[in-house]
Amino acid sequence: MHVELSAGEDFDTFVEVPNYSVHYQYSQGNILHEVRETSLRDLFAQYGDLLWMNGSHKYNVTNFIGELHDLLDVPRFSTFSQAMLDQLIGKLRKRGNSNATINRKMAALSKLLRKAYKMGDVHSLPEFKRQKEKAGRIRFLDRDEEDLLFSELRAHSELYYRFCLFLVDTGARLSEGLDLRWGDIHGNRVTFWVTKSGRSRSVPLTQRAIDAIAASDRRHAGPFAEIDQQRFRIAWHNAKDAVGFADDKDVVPHVLRHTCASRLVQGGIDIRRVQMWLGHQTLTMTMRYAHLASHDLDMCVPVLERAAAC
Repeated sequence: MHVELSAGEDFDTFVEVPNYSVHYQYSQGNILHEVRETSLRDLFAQYGDLLWMNGSHKYNVTNFIGELHDLLDVPRFSTFSQAMLDQLIGKLRKRGNSNATINRKMAALSKLLRKAYKMGDVHSLPEFKRQKEKAGRIRFLDRDEEDLLFSELRAHSELYYRFCLFLVDTGARLSEGLDLRWGDIHGNRVTFWVTKSGRSRSVPLTQRAIDAIAASDRRHAGPFAEIDQQRFRIAWHNAKDAVGFADDKDVVPHVLRHTCASRLVQGGIDIRRVQMWLGHQTLTMTMRYAHLASHDLDMCVPVLERAAAC
């Protein structure tokens, strides 16, 4: 069949061309395949176990992704646009989320979407920009506060008391202490394999941390493996209330990690070593404790005084 086009007409105006909305993307292995609509819940179900180890952090991420899924006006997508990202951040801010909280949720979202993009499940990514965080107050326990709180916990459970001694002397996160296994302990040193950063680290033990481990029942998988996290948190908050810290929202189990870091810095340990001890990915995290080392500046005064006297 031969069709004559009149002047000013082209093929596209004469023939109705169907509008296809199918997108294609190169996935890992440089294979071109069709990108179908998906959702954050679908992506997390597919890649969550690969990206996050089981533990309290993964539990938090599960809640983050579920919340972000529910906040999207259009939960199914093949492209996660900049407008979608901006919309999420705006809604989180209206809910009263701080910039620090938004950053944690965006870090989980970014990690999930980067994996999806690499595997060819979405064909573009937005630009993630870290929200500026205020330098928050770091709460830590002094020795009197530690004795008061730990004594109350000990009255409830000797195991919980020993667990707290271990946490405050190693700076371990709650989940790291619970996940510790007997095979991770070698003499006076422990290795934390399941960490928030995904990187293992080893730290030496104080004598009371060694004693806290030695008193544990070896019939369990690890020295503190029998502890139920939720029950421990309940006992912690009951003890906190009993000793007069009910109104101090910062006295949570994580305060033991802050206490360890603060004692190291106050004791003259340099920031780099403190970073290695805590397993921080960036020095910025550790610098939150740097102000506690301000006594090191005292040596500067004689230098300035000598200069002024010349």
